[in-house]
Amino acid sequence: MLTADLVRARKRGDKLCLTKWASGARDRALAIGAQYIDIAVQSVGNTRGEVERAFGGVSYSAREKRVALGLRKLVLDRCDFDSGLESRARELRASVFSKASRARAELDAGQPFDRDEMIAQCADEMGISASDLEEGLYSDLKTAHRLRDFQALSAEALIDEYDSAQAQAVLLRAERVTVDVQCDSAAALRDLFRKMKFLRLLYSVHEVDTGYRIEIDGPYSLFASVTKYGLQLALLLPSLRACTRFSLRAVVRWGKTRERLTFELSGSHHERENTEASLPEEVETLRAKFEQSSLGGWSAQSCGDILHLPGIGLCVPDLVFTRDEDRVYLEVLGFWSRDAVWKRVELVTEGLKQPIVFAVPKRLRVSESVLEDDLPGALYVYRSTLNPAQVRARLEAVSAAAREPG
Repeated sequence: MLTADLVRARKRGDKLCLTKWASGARDRALAIGAQYIDIAVQSVGNTRGEVERAFGGVSYSAREKRVALGLRKLVLDRCDFDSGLESRARELRASVFSKASRARAELDAGQPFDRDEMIAQCADEMGISASDLEEGLYSDLKTAHRLRDFQALSAEALIDEYDSAQAQAVLLRAERVTVDVQCDSAAALRDLFRKMKFLRLLYSVHEVDTGYRIEIDGPYSLFASVTKYGLQLALLLPSLRACTRFSLRAVVRWGKTRERLTFELSGSHHERENTEASLPEEVETLRAKFEQSSLGGWSAQSCGDILHLPGIGLCVPDLVFTRDEDRVYLEVLGFWSRDAVWKRVELVTEGLKQPIVFAVPKRLRVSESVLEDDLPGALYVYRSTLNPAQVRARLEAVSAAAREPG
């Protein structure tokens, strides 16, 4: 992924706009990218230092520098460098240098020091080859890591990746993001919402005439973990591009002064087949425990349903639990805010029909009693991990309340 300093963007009024390719500039970028790709393909087995020196031989003009450095970074990101014996580098050096020092001290005057013999002896004592020992002596240096594999791609694909990476880099500086999305297939919509949950993004979603409007807190609206959260927001972009249509508007902090500017991005195309996103780790662990054990006859599956109460809002559960005719949803709010919890409470109190349990961490300081026992919804306040027995108890209570006439 690109960093902000590698983005080709200009300020126009209060907007931040990505710079479009000038006449001939894209062809030059293709040529530069092709050289980096060719070097990476031919450099498998070489050290990182050797790869970077070869990259340094690619020529470009001062005007092309930012593009070239961006393409170079994306190619390097596709390189798999192996550190080899990095964890033992200090141990290897200490052993070899100590043995060499003793060997030199024992030499008679004028007797030559046989380095190769000493390396061979040390390697034999350590149970590794002499060549591995030689390579491992300085394997804790980044430039000594060897290129084991390169995920090759065409120059055209690299330029497409570069264009997308620029938008992702801008989102690293986002304060808030609003996205209108339209998906003609349920698979793309499920992928989008699961991806947001997997990335632990703080969002709210509302139904609009054309589809759904998603409002996402950006990394610069938070006080901590700005870099990590910004990366996760940027990783959502491919899922947005998988929708039939999307229109994104972000308030970003840009430049050295972190000036507030507006960034806009949109796209439309025929949806392609999606690979649905994984569940967050704690949710997948809970699902697996229900799958492995018979907990009151309940089974758990990942869920892509959207629960909607007109005029109030929406929620997207993580799991759906079934037992005979009973069907209860679960949404885990482990990384959310208290405000998000109160919005879920409002959904239940205002008439959401589907039985649902909201799992809320204790740190959010919300009491389970805010939802009355006769409602088809419940809060489960947990400390650090989701307890299957506690979840089962809430499933039983909520399903019983849902069956009650009223």
